Amino acid sequence: MIDQRGRLLRAALGFAGLCHAPPDAALDRLRAWLDSWSGVGHVVAGMTRQGYDLELRRYDGQGWRAMFFPSGFEHSLTSHAGTGWARSPWEAVRRAAADALDRLEMQDSPKTD
Repeated sequence: MIDQRGRLLRAALGFAGLCHAPPDAALDRLRAWLDSWSGVGHVVAGMTRQGYDLELRRYDGQGWRAMFFPSGFEHSLTSHAGTGWARSPWEAVRRAAADALDRLEMQDSPKTD
């Protein structure tokens, strides 16, 4: 279940991912803050509070893959894992965090038939 901090993190990631939004000073500051190693650290800290660990890999100048796994000793792809691929590490981390939180929220939502 996503707590209040997780919902705030999810909102920030969602706003930062708006590609076609009109120019906005606050949105630009949010992106600048998240598009740095410091921003990666804040996202990782937020995901740690939600019970996730990060694996971040660089692929020979081609891009970065980030994966958030439920915390534990063994990391394996589960329905809770979130992944992201991008040219920059911060974008990959943002995408993976958003994916993991989306999956967690979908699992928590009541099923209707």
